Order: sequence, then C-alpha cells, then structure tokens
Amino acid sequence: MKTNWNGVFPAVTTQFDTDLAIDVDATQRVQDALVRDGVNGLIVLGTCGENNSLEADEKRLVLKAAVEAVQGRVPVVTGVSELDTRRAIAYARDAEKLGADGLMVLPAMVYVPKPEELTAHFRLIAEATSLPIMLYNNPPAYRVNIGADVLRALEDVPNIVCVKESAPDPRRFTDLINIFGDRFELFAGLDDVALEGLMLGAKGWVSGLTSAFPQESVQLVKAAARGDWEMARRIYRWFMPLLHLDAEHDLVQSIKLAEQIMGRGSERVRPPRWPLTGARRAEVIAMVEKAAATRPSLSLDKAA
Repeated sequence: MKTNWNGVFPAVTTQFDTDLAIDVDATQRVQDALVRDGVNGLIVLGTCGENNSLEADEKRLVLKAAVEAVQGRVPVVTGVSELDTRRAIAYARDAEKLGADGLMVLPAMVYVPKPEELTAHFRLIAEATSLPIMLYNNPPAYRVNIGADVLRALEDVPNIVCVKESAPDPRRFTDLINIFGDRFELFAGLDDVALEGLMLGAKGWVSGLTSAFPQESVQLVKAAARGDWEMARRIYRWFMPLLHLDAEHDLVQSIKLAEQIMGRGSERVRPPRWPLTGARRAEVIAMVEKAAATRPSLSLDKAA
C-alpha cells in the first residue's frame, strides 16, 4: 500500500470561541484557507490541534468538520493520540467511518513503552483499520524512539506506510533509507530541520508554521522538489527564526499567535496551555511582524 502523500501537510490548529468551546466554523475556515493556499494535505488533531486537550466526542467533531471543509481536495490525516491502545483503536475505527484519509499514530501518552510494547501498540491499531498509517517519531516530546528495531518488526504490516520523523538529528533520514529503502515513506516533522529532511529523501513536511505562512511553505517544498536549492535556501533562511518556534515547549501558543497576527485564526488555547504573555509574547510578535514585512512570497510567485 502506498499513500502518494507528498508536499506540505500543515498541522492544523483547532479554533476555540471565547468560552473555549470548539468553534467549528472558525476551525473550518482555517482548514479551507490552507487548502486554497495550496497545501497538499492536512494533519488535524496533532499537537497543534491540541488533541490531548479535547474530549473524545470533540475529536470526532473536529475530524468530521475537516472532512466536510476539505471535500476531498487534499488528504485529511488525523492524529491518534490516546492514553492506551484500546482508546486508540476505537478512535482509529471511528476516524475511518468519518472519512479520514489516513492516520498519524503516536505512542500511547504518558507511559514510556519498551520496544515490544510500542510495536504491539502500532500493530494492533493498524489491524483495526484499513487506513494508511503514518507513525510519528518524536523522542524529545514523547520519551520514546521509534527505532529501526521497531520498524523492522512492523515491516509486514501493509498499512503502516510512512514515518513522520521529528527527531532533531537529520541523519535519521539517511539511516532509515539505507535500512529500509522505499518501504516507508518519510516526512520531515520538525520545522527547523525540514529542508535537511527534504534534501535527504523526505517526501513531505508536516509543518507547524505553515499555518501562519502557507504560501512560503508551499514554495519552499516546490523549490526543493525541482532541485532549486538556491531558492529553497533563500526561503528557509528567511523562515528559520519562526521555524525554531516549532521546537520550543510553547510551540502551540506561538503558532496560534502567529496565525492571529497574520489574520488566519485566534491565539486562544485550552489550559493547561495559556496564551503567551510578557517578554515571550513580545518576542514572538516581533518575529512574526518582521517575517511578514520581509516575506518573499510575491517575488517567489513571479519566479515559480
């Protein structure tokens, strides 16, 4: 099974009203705007979608809204981030019924599994659905590494087709390709090593800051795909101060603040997160405003 996923898949934010209930209309506007700006797919209910701050029925509401908003224009891939395997299986089955095009499956939350436990978690979820699956590797965040041993044990699972690689070491891309060839499609998953991942064989980029600057993100990946490394480096260097935010603990607040500044969404987040304040807020605002004032998108459109 091949997904044919490629390009930019923003990790879409979930929008809240002033009472911090899900604002379905605003969430769908965010999703639709990204598709109209040329992204190649959407990741809903990832970290930026505040998956673990939502109730079970709210997750299904957000996914249903995304499928309705996108109307088949691009793939909709939903995060599967649960406390245990049983809940993850239930959500995966419901996601398939609701029209998701794929799953981005995380290790079970809180508990740090042994490799054989991690392998079993992924295998049991895959067996419960026919949807293609992207495994999400993020050792700094989840304290567990989806190593070559785990992937080797999952090679025979046909619908595990992709790895989102968010380890901060870009050597992983080369190591995985050397070991597995094209068995697993690779996506860059950490914004400030995205170009390195694309250069080393990643097919796409699951991106946080694309939510604020989608046009430049799309142009970056297009430049890399056609081998225009001069253009790709130019965009990447302009983007890098903001891309570093994706590696910080307050990435969700920073990305949603950037969205708000760019007129694309609201900075409201659910506790335990709170909107940025003080010096940190001022720092992020200054970074976004500088990027907006110097954005290369117009000249890039002419060059493309």
